[in-house]
Amino acid sequence: MKNKTYHKIDDSEVSLSEVNNSVETNVKGGFWKRLLAFLGPAYLVSVGYMDPGNWATDLAGGSKFGYSLLWVLVMSNLIALLLQSMSARLGIVAQRDLAQASRDLYHPAANIFNYILAEIAIAATDLAEVLGMAIGLQLLFGLPLVWGVAISVFDTFLLMLLMNWGIRKLEAFILGLIAVIGGAFAIQMYLAQPSLTGIASGLIPSIPNSEALFIAIGIIGATVMPHNLYLHSALVQTRKVERTQEGLRRAIRFNIVDSAIALNLALFVNAAILILAASVFYKNGHASVTEIQDAHRLLEPLLGKSYAPVLFAVALIAAGQSSTVTGTLAGQIVMEGYLRLRIAPWLRRIITRLLAVIPALIVIVTMGESATGDMLVLSQVILSMQLGFAIIPLLHYVSSKSRMGNFAVGFWTKLAGWVSATLIVVLNINLVVQKISEWLSAANAHTWVIYGIVIPLLLFAGFMLLYITIGPWLGARRERHLHAPHGVFTGLSEEPMPEYKELAVALDFTETDKKTLLHALHLGGKDAEYFLIHAIESVGAVVMGADIRDAEHHVDEDTLQQYVQALREMGYRAEAVIGYGSPRKAIPKLVTEKGVDILVMGAHGHKLLKDLVFGATVDAVRHAVKIPVLVVR
Repeated sequence: MKNKTYHKIDDSEVSLSEVNNSVETNVKGGFWKRLLAFLGPAYLVSVGYMDPGNWATDLAGGSKFGYSLLWVLVMSNLIALLLQSMSARLGIVAQRDLAQASRDLYHPAANIFNYILAEIAIAATDLAEVLGMAIGLQLLFGLPLVWGVAISVFDTFLLMLLMNWGIRKLEAFILGLIAVIGGAFAIQMYLAQPSLTGIASGLIPSIPNSEALFIAIGIIGATVMPHNLYLHSALVQTRKVERTQEGLRRAIRFNIVDSAIALNLALFVNAAILILAASVFYKNGHASVTEIQDAHRLLEPLLGKSYAPVLFAVALIAAGQSSTVTGTLAGQIVMEGYLRLRIAPWLRRIITRLLAVIPALIVIVTMGESATGDMLVLSQVILSMQLGFAIIPLLHYVSSKSRMGNFAVGFWTKLAGWVSATLIVVLNINLVVQKISEWLSAANAHTWVIYGIVIPLLLFAGFMLLYITIGPWLGARRERHLHAPHGVFTGLSEEPMPEYKELAVALDFTETDKKTLLHALHLGGKDAEYFLIHAIESVGAVVMGADIRDAEHHVDEDTLQQYVQALREMGYRAEAVIGYGSPRKAIPKLVTEKGVDILVMGAHGHKLLKDLVFGATVDAVRHAVKIPVLVVR
């Protein structure tokens, strides 16, 4: 069995296709060199565990309850390590991200519900990043929060720039930001001189009161972030892995090491924030430090060092910027995985950011800057509420031998996963019951809102969680879309080769045209008919369409006729077809109107800037047509 080769069934959809399978791991050298090839995905995941939302919950926990909630951080980190190792296993073995895996397991209606919850979780994550960035800019430069939130929109294209450099450069950039965050808190921990006995006592489980439970659940949500499970299962697929049992086991082993190192770095940062709050604020009677701004203001007088608050603000900005990358990638994965919908990355980034910026601006304008602390903590509680809907599908998939084969998780790992999921769900139910009671007490004449809207929505969510839990066991979709790592060979038979009688050839009057035409002629021969397509993109063509008769129209029409004439002289049947406006829309429209058998087009080879300006024509066209597309480079 050692040399058995494992194949992926469905190559038509892959996670993060622009970087999928792009990093070579079959390198020569010893253990450390091979490990280095795998290190990286977990660092991108780990920044989500130290984003500004974590700061809010850790500061609130440390300042109000001292070291007593430190055990929650350690427990959350262990749960995160367990779940992230499962997420990595899913991506490596089944080559599915969690959104795709959920789509395989459940009814489409349940997947729409899961998708909406995942988008809410990503919006909550991005809200924390927006506020963190704005607060950091305010602390360093005195900018109003509203300005900082507005400025955060302009980092929309940061991810696209980094992705254009390659996944390894992106990982190096994130690692640099993690080093900034870790270094800043290492210095502050040295200055704070925390109590070692207090830290030890904080490792003993205890929940002082209901407010501590609220913050503890926020800490769990901020640490075991649901969008990171989607993210990790996709990021591990950037590694080119040998598809044998030994190769897959090696990849799983190295990714567990990667996760352990990265998540323990994140634990250090989170623990440092909570310990800093306990040793500086709680110790000195400042139990109400829930605002990041208050923590920054008090650091200098309490620690006696002028550079301590500067380090705090710099680390905050680094945390916000690093986390913004993971939220965007997770949004792309969730949308493509659940909906099979792929949109331009810059548009996806803007959507994600606006879902965070708009509520942040509304709250700051209507309630004031003092509301940001509560908003950050609430965003993390929202993440925790969504955890069950992400963890349970993950557990079902990696436990299934029909999908994972010999790489399905064992009994003890499965038990630990279900215990963790049960713990999180029970804590969340407890919190919901408490909050509903509080709202009913304070609602007075508006209790109908809670009884008529809030409670029915919560009951529906509870029903959906029950279905997500027991649905796969009932076997409703037991044999649908099985993506077992070894695949299923269904045999081959002699089939007649397709004959292309009508071919559309997209021309853009560049050097690629000659190669494009040669490939098309080779496919169709002299018995086929060729439609030479060109779209006129001038402003006049966009506005007036076929009625335009400007200089560009005349030049392009003459050039296209020259191609047609040349083909006819060679003995081919050819016709010129002109379209108007964006090629991404004009070409599919013309192809549909002519009813051709295949489309042949050249790849323009644009890089990042030109793709932003002109758009990725090839991708847009091939998703818009229902016939084969041959792309010639």
